[in-house]
Amino acid sequence: MLATAVEQTKRPLPAGFIDAIQAYFGERCTLSEAVRAQHGSDESPYPTMAPDIVVYAQSTEEVAWIAKHCNDNQVPLIPYGAGTSLEGHVLALEGGVSLDLSGMDEILALHVEDFTATVQAGVLRESLNAALAETGLFFPIDPGANATLGGMAATRASGTNAVRYGTMRENVINLTVVMADGQVVRTAQRAKKSSAGYDLTRLFVGSEGTLGIITELTVRLHPLPEAVSAAVCHFPTVADAVQAVIEVIQMGIDVARVEFLDQQAVRATNAYSKLDLRELPLLLFEFHGSPSAVKEQAQLAQEIAEANHGQEFEWADRPEDRSRLWEARHQSYFAGLQMRPGSLASTTDVCVPISQLAQCVVETAEDLALASFPTQIVGHVGDGNFHVLMLLDPDNPDEWKESEQLNERIVRRAIAAEGTCTGEHGVGIHKRSFLPLEFGPEALSVMKTIKQSLDPNNILNPGKILLP
Repeated sequence: MLATAVEQTKRPLPAGFIDAIQAYFGERCTLSEAVRAQHGSDESPYPTMAPDIVVYAQSTEEVAWIAKHCNDNQVPLIPYGAGTSLEGHVLALEGGVSLDLSGMDEILALHVEDFTATVQAGVLRESLNAALAETGLFFPIDPGANATLGGMAATRASGTNAVRYGTMRENVINLTVVMADGQVVRTAQRAKKSSAGYDLTRLFVGSEGTLGIITELTVRLHPLPEAVSAAVCHFPTVADAVQAVIEVIQMGIDVARVEFLDQQAVRATNAYSKLDLRELPLLLFEFHGSPSAVKEQAQLAQEIAEANHGQEFEWADRPEDRSRLWEARHQSYFAGLQMRPGSLASTTDVCVPISQLAQCVVETAEDLALASFPTQIVGHVGDGNFHVLMLLDPDNPDEWKESEQLNERIVRRAIAAEGTCTGEHGVGIHKRSFLPLEFGPEALSVMKTIKQSLDPNNILNPGKILLP
């Protein structure tokens, strides 16, 4: 495992603490070493940091009980969904309780006429869309992994559809949240808009389990498009591909998705998903709307792509062809891992204003070309967000050091362009040190004040977002 600057320092557990949990939850808690290790790791390159006990909750009332029990005893409490995070969000830096919410997987209400659904936090995004199959509606946020909706709200997830449908921030209407002391708070009603009070919903969306534990949420649904068309276009250079995206967005073309893969990502995707894409930088477009609107949007995008040296604009109109392409895109992370068997992946993502995207991506590609390990760039470039995957030898600390230097260059470049250190992965452990640079000391002081006010004993996912 890679040597990192982050180490686990467990808080001592008071006498009788675990006994009380076992008495309340019975078989739905465990001290199993294997289960604790699973809940103390994610898709990040950090070493496993296991909790002292894992608890499986099934209701808001149970979450409130365990929160109060932990708060009374000043024991850390880490919410856990599907474990798909990339920045160390679920690691038990100070030990304590891992609260597994995956069993809270009930779809509580489908208000089709209002375009909303109310679900428990453990509902998976694919499960919600399966339940919507006969309604003509769908939930568009797709971060790639089949994550839980509670976890997606907690990390302010987005994905390939964000350029048209927005992120979790725009698609969460209200939340039920358990506070550190066990109080249960409902952040809003189901109305489409409100001017009443502080916007508590947005406070908790993206808080990564550090301010409260999301147990239920109401999300926006969207009509399935009447017509869908997808296309792949290859480019001779990264710069050409990204410039095409910028011009498509600036022209106001209503593209639903536009994804970028560099040459290394295309090569990995071909090998993993058994495709035969040309191994050049590519853009993957998708258009939603009426048949006539889709045709017009696609034609304009094709003209812009060709003006930027785009080659072989290939259409995938059949649903099965589109599904194959998008499944391959969603598997690009795992495809990348196969390019260096036995490696660990360190990932980073940034987001910049669309006008700054070309320069940031091109300069990042130049940096990565000098790396001593395999890398790839993919991105939801329609909203200025791109990701870098670095494949590291777990027994080589020099590679970790080099990757962190690259990460810092990428992040500093994005912030200098008035962007952000993370567009969708979240802060977790990995991006904590960049928040002062992005926000400045005044805003960071406000964040710390909010944390101290809502969680004075620092039990909720301690060590995430804010540096100790």
